[in-house]
Amino acid sequence: MKIKINISKRDYNIIGITLLAGLFFGWLFFHGSGSKTITEQVTEEHIHEKSTIWTCSMHPQIRMDKSGKCPICGMDLIPLVENDDSEEAVSPDEIQMSESAMKLADVQTMLVRRDYSNKEVYLLGKVKPDERNIAELTARFGGRVEKLFVNFTGENVSKGEKLATVYSPDLVIAQKELLEAVEYKQSNPSFYIATRNKLKLWDLTEAQIDGIELKGEPLNYFDILSPISGTVTMRNVSLGDYVREGSALFQVIDLKNVWLMFDAYESDLPWLRVGDDVQFTIQSLPGKTFHGKVTNIDPFLNAKTRVASVRVEANNAGMQLKPEMFANGIIKPRISGSEKDLLIPKTSVLWTGKRAIVYVKVPGRDHPSFKYREITLGPEAGEFYVVNEGLLEGEEIAVNGVFKIDAASQLAGKPSMMNPEGGKVSTTHNHGKMVMDSESPENHAEQTETNIKKRITETDTDYNRMDNKIGSSDINLKFKEQLTKVYHAYIPMKNAFVESNPHEASQLAEKMNEALDGVNRKLLEGKNHLDWMSQLEILKENLEKIMNNHDIKIQRKAFALFNAAFYKSIKQFGLSDVITYYQYCPMAIDDKGAYWLSEIKEISNPYFGDKMLRCGETRETLE
Repeated sequence: MKIKINISKRDYNIIGITLLAGLFFGWLFFHGSGSKTITEQVTEEHIHEKSTIWTCSMHPQIRMDKSGKCPICGMDLIPLVENDDSEEAVSPDEIQMSESAMKLADVQTMLVRRDYSNKEVYLLGKVKPDERNIAELTARFGGRVEKLFVNFTGENVSKGEKLATVYSPDLVIAQKELLEAVEYKQSNPSFYIATRNKLKLWDLTEAQIDGIELKGEPLNYFDILSPISGTVTMRNVSLGDYVREGSALFQVIDLKNVWLMFDAYESDLPWLRVGDDVQFTIQSLPGKTFHGKVTNIDPFLNAKTRVASVRVEANNAGMQLKPEMFANGIIKPRISGSEKDLLIPKTSVLWTGKRAIVYVKVPGRDHPSFKYREITLGPEAGEFYVVNEGLLEGEEIAVNGVFKIDAASQLAGKPSMMNPEGGKVSTTHNHGKMVMDSESPENHAEQTETNIKKRITETDTDYNRMDNKIGSSDINLKFKEQLTKVYHAYIPMKNAFVESNPHEASQLAEKMNEALDGVNRKLLEGKNHLDWMSQLEILKENLEKIMNNHDIKIQRKAFALFNAAFYKSIKQFGLSDVITYYQYCPMAIDDKGAYWLSEIKEISNPYFGDKMLRCGETRETLE
């Protein structure tokens, strides 16, 4: 079936005009809109490309207009912020960081606050007898021991109880003089009193002397009586011995009250006061806690150990505390009493040995900005420092990533830990149209293509692929000698861990800390300087944990972290005329494994001591 449609000429004209009008308006609409979209996209891409600034998270002073690698450290550059037409006016001493750089550098801040400066002071000591309750019995006259009532040391006696009986010809003569003086008691009383006093000086009691007078004849045997109640801790005579005048006979000690003699380090002394409550435990009495009070703090330090004795008195009615027992004490003092101190975390402080430095966040800035500031520190308060001068309550400071801020500030020529006056640093490059706030274009032009390539090659060096002597020609020989002295101080500390002696390890860690202070960081330049400062922060932090803790488990964890950083330093900078062995135990630190350095190839495990002395293997020999 076919359908026939008749269309007139007039209809064809209408349809054609309609199609042409549709095509015209469609072209006009879509072509115009599409041109605008393309133009806008090109413009936005151009603006975006033009306004994006690339920087380094470790070196925020780097400014480049395209992505790439940092010419200082070789890290990938990151976008900073979208540029705008107005630039924020900042102080020349401020170091600005982008939000992305803050995150990558893990920079954290906090408000400075006031609080009670509590601290737990850990002390190690021994039980000692109360020196006021010690009685030494010596022979006041010569004689022979006829009877002995105390047959062994450790026997308890009461006051006035017989200890021994002695026959003394000298005593018999002295008694006869007394009996003769009695006859002249009225006519010559001074002679009578003198003879009585002579017997008193020979330890005869008034009752014994009166008995001699009443009986009218001398006693051939004299009883030695205990002057106090206590325990016989020394017996120097046996039955039948002849003793001379001045010979030691017995020692009796009353142990109902004892002393705890603790060792306190110099850094702990500002926190200790006479009258402080002390909680202590005894290693041989697990699960039991005792209490006492500080009654004396030695005014002198031991020149060798650098500690002062702290005396604590404690009641020992149950006789559980025995002399020479080891004790661990804890004191929780407040240095300022009821007043609050200005406290900042230890992680916020950069310490040069002479200056304490923090970075204060500048308020009211669109982008994070910090300023270098020197402060005066008071004593330590656990994980905090007391601030004496330099900060105000409510100011905001960096508490994490402080070293990275300081490194950026130093490279930007602003005041920093090693350069408090500020000044330009030579980090010039002309690749990638880089712009540095601290340097002029003229300075960039002075850097030649050869020097640029050399610096980039150095900074791109993969640290983990360095051989034992990499960079030895670039490392100052004097610095290597100083690092070698640190290594020699390290060995005794390592051996203290082998002996499982936390007290000695703590003391030797303090000596090693002094050796680290003797290393002149100014001998290094550029990347070597930055690497050493980064490693030094870890070394100092873990040495401090070893010094301030007497728990061998805590000390060994810090020792493991210390070894990792110390190994990196030795690998990078080397030692002078020393061969050392880098050794590993897979079972150390909760089966996670840990390393250490040793002067001998034979394994002596510092993480287990005698328990697993030979556990481990030598992984590397460093020459």
